Amino acid sequence: MLCDKRMPVGLKGKVYRMEVRPDVMYGAECWPMKKTQVQKLMVAEMRMIRWICGYTRMNKVSNGVIRDLAKVAPIEDKIRETRLRWFDHVKRRSVDAPVRRCARINIPDGKRGRADQRRVWTR
Repeated sequence: MLCDKRMPVGLKGKVYRMEVRPDVMYGAECWPMKKTQVQKLMVAEMRMIRWICGYTRMNKVSNGVIRDLAKVAPIEDKIRETRLRWFDHVKRRSVDAPVRRCARINIPDGKRGRADQRRVWTR
């Protein structure tokens, strides 16, 4: 369906939002993501949306225009929404719940001592 040129782009965008993006973002609220990983997800998403709309980078159509055609929000915003939803879910749990006890763990501030540094093996 996503490859069919006779289908409207808005419908393809809806199928993408309902079927493809949830699979890509499965469990994203719990991932410890780095900026490079978010960037890779954004690039993969834009490649999929361009493919759905029938555009390539050679057409020189901006990402914003393509997102407006398919009516798709950036995946970075959606990941942020799911993380905030998960955070709200955790905050509603009782104080004695195991997931809430992890939030109370005291992590010492400051640098590690000299004896705690990792060993460096040389040849």
